Amino acid sequence: MAKKVVASLQSGEGRTFTKCIKMVRSPKSGAYSFEEEIVHNDHIKDFFSK
Repeated sequence: MAKKVVASLQSGEGRTFTKCIKMVRSPKSGAYSFEEEIVHNDHIKDFFSK
C-alpha cells in the first residue's frame, strides 16, 4: 500500500528516470553480478544493449 502512496506523490522530473538492473556474467570466474544504474527513459534500450 505504501508504494501506491509514494507513486501518487511523485511529479515532475522523477517520472522521467528509471532504475535499471541487469545481470552480468564475469568472464574470469563465470559468476553473475548485478549492474544498477538510474537511466533516463529514452536511454533504457541503450543500457541493456551495452
